[in-house]
Amino acid sequence: MKKVKIINGHIITPYRIIKNGSLLIKGDKIELISEVDIETLDYQIIDAKGNYISPGFIDIHIHGGGGHDFMDGTEEAYLKIAEIHATYGTTAMAPTTLTCANEELLEAIDLYKSANLKNTKGAQFIGLHLEGPYFALNQSGAQDPKYIRNPDVEEYKEVIAQGENIIKRWSVAPELPGAVEMGKYLKSKNIVAAIAHTDAIYEEVLDAVENGYSLATHLYSAMSTVSRRDTYRFAGSIEASLLIDAMDVEIIGDGIHVPPPLLKLVYKIKGPDRIVLITDAMRAAGMPEGDSILGNKETGLKVIVEGGVAKMPDGSSFAGSVATTDRLVRTMVQMADIPLVEAVRMISKTPAKVMGVEKNKGTLTAGKDADVLIFDENINIKITMVNGNIVYTSPDFA
Repeated sequence: MKKVKIINGHIITPYRIIKNGSLLIKGDKIELISEVDIETLDYQIIDAKGNYISPGFIDIHIHGGGGHDFMDGTEEAYLKIAEIHATYGTTAMAPTTLTCANEELLEAIDLYKSANLKNTKGAQFIGLHLEGPYFALNQSGAQDPKYIRNPDVEEYKEVIAQGENIIKRWSVAPELPGAVEMGKYLKSKNIVAAIAHTDAIYEEVLDAVENGYSLATHLYSAMSTVSRRDTYRFAGSIEASLLIDAMDVEIIGDGIHVPPPLLKLVYKIKGPDRIVLITDAMRAAGMPEGDSILGNKETGLKVIVEGGVAKMPDGSSFAGSVATTDRLVRTMVQMADIPLVEAVRMISKTPAKVMGVEKNKGTLTAGKDADVLIFDENINIKITMVNGNIVYTSPDFA
């Protein structure tokens, strides 16, 4: 059994940093964390060189990267996305679909099953996230409007049956006819029900939360805010997500989708135990800027990547992000003035809780999966380890 000891690093726990600590790994599990260097025999030694030792980053909303998209319909896309994002610190991810025909959702499930068996060089898959097609047309954003529709009981039950134990979350506009009933069904199947691409007012979100919904997908993006109807003001889904304590929220922490003042506001209201940092990355993540495609490479929407973000060609909206998980943490620390320990918690412990994998992932704790990072003070990744296996080493960290 492989045994590894990482020494001379600052270990990030959910609530503090252990200076000059050491971490022992046996096989694919964390064996021990210590504040001193423990004498061992037959362990491979990794010198962290005074850098941080962190739990791996968990991305629960991601579409692509490295020129690939999960909607491309190939195993290669799944495997290459997992590999490219591991170089930026992602050790676990939830592959995410886009609004599409029902047949494509079923195909995505089958591809997940087959690719998951071959995924040994990148971030681990922890379940499929279906984003759409049950959205408010007015909040479609970069989702293809021709596929947007109301929840169909027979349709979503067929998809869930085929994706049993694979589909882990589904994003839906809660105000649509049948959406509340769908939320109840999702909860009964232990699938995280999230509100997304929605024009809902506060009362509709509250009703949804009381019937199974527990997460807000990419807060501030494609969500309703305060509106006036017949001279009266109504709180929207953004305000509801912030106000309802039972709700967790995702934020695309690239500093662009949600600018620093709003990052600070969300942090102040929800705190690190209710915030999940996500990339929402599309295929252009990790690629040069310029023209790209959101979704299937043959039938997807043309977009432009410039200034560190993807946009619709007419500039009407953002079209997914090109963020990587290291950038999320860097942004939260450097632009939103959030402590490193709490920024890391929002990309490790909190998403593990939301996705129901906290028994095995999310913290550097004895007995949990050895998903470990070493990075410097600017969150530049030096080593990425998934289940005890090193899948990436920075060229300057040999």
